Amino acid sequence: MRRKEMTRRELLQGSAALGCMAAVPFSAAGASSYRLGPGQSASGGQSGGKSIAGPSPLTPPSSGTIPVAFPISDGAVVIDFCGPYEVFQAATGLHGKPAFKLYTVADKIAPIKCSGEMIVVPNYTFENAPTPKVIVIPAQNGASDAMIRWIREATKTTDVTMSVCTGAFVLAQTGLLSGKSATTYHYAYADLAMQYPDIQVKRGHRFVEEGKIATAGGLTSGMDLALRVIERYYGREKAMETADTLEYQGKGWMDSSGAANAMYAKAPTTGLVCVICGMPVDAQTALNSTYKGHTYYFCNQGHKDTFDAAPEKAIHMATSE
Repeated sequence: MRRKEMTRRELLQGSAALGCMAAVPFSAAGASSYRLGPGQSASGGQSGGKSIAGPSPLTPPSSGTIPVAFPISDGAVVIDFCGPYEVFQAATGLHGKPAFKLYTVADKIAPIKCSGEMIVVPNYTFENAPTPKVIVIPAQNGASDAMIRWIREATKTTDVTMSVCTGAFVLAQTGLLSGKSATTYHYAYADLAMQYPDIQVKRGHRFVEEGKIATAGGLTSGMDLALRVIERYYGREKAMETADTLEYQGKGWMDSSGAANAMYAKAPTTGLVCVICGMPVDAQTALNSTYKGHTYYFCNQGHKDTFDAAPEKAIHMATSE
C-alpha cells in the first residue's frame, strides 16, 4: 500500500509540474443492447428501436493497419500506455489480421525511465515518426515543446487523439481541450479545473469523448477507452472479442458515464487529505496554509502554491461535484 500511494503522489507531482510549464459521452445499457459497426450512423444505430447518441463511427482501412502512436517521456506511467497498447495489439480487423500498428515516439531514441523503473527505448522520434491515426498520451513527468507541437500537428489528421490519466494535462497544453469536456485521474480533477478553467472537468466518468478528442480517467480507464476506439472502428462484437481474448472483465468501455467510476465523483469527506487533490496526508509532515482560521494541508508544493494563489477558488473546486 505504501508503494502504491507514493506512485500516485509522484504522478500528481508530475501533473502539477506540467501545469506550471507552459462531450458527448457514449453510454449503453449492456453488451447485447447495441452494436455499432463500420459505416453505421451513431445517431441512428438501433437495438430494439432505441437510438444511441455518441461520436460517429470510424472507418477502418480496406487493407493494412491503423497506426497508433504513444508519445512518451520520463516518468510515463506504464499501465497508461501499456494497457491500451496491449488492447490494440490484441485486436483483429475485418479479415482476422492485426488491426493496429503500434509504436512509441519521443524526443530522441534513448532509454526512457518509466514508472516502476521500467526502461523503454522508443521506436521513433517526433521528427521521423509515421503519421498516426490514433494517438495515446499517458501520464508522464514532462512534455517537451517538441511533443506538444507534434501532438497538435498530428491531430489534424488523426481519427482519435486520447489521453489517459493525467496525460490530460499534456493534451491540455496543446490547446486541443480548450472549450471541451474532459476527465482525468480522480485525484487530479481540481488541479485540471484550476489550471485550465476553459475545460469542463467531468468527475466520475470512465472516459469522455468529444469528436476526435477523448480523455480517460486514471490508469485502467485507458484500456476501456481503447476498447471503445476498437468499437468505433469495428463494432461492438469485435471489441467484445478483444476483451474476451484479454480475459478482461471490465465493462466500463460500454458505459463511459455509468457506475464504473461514479465513486470518484464525490470529494473525500473523511480523513486528512490534500485540499487540492484529496490524497491522504500526514499532519505531522504535510505542507500547510492557514486561511480564515482554518488549516489546509497539501501533498506537494505545487498544490500549496495553487491554493495560496486563489484559496476561495481552490476550496470551491476541490469540494464541487
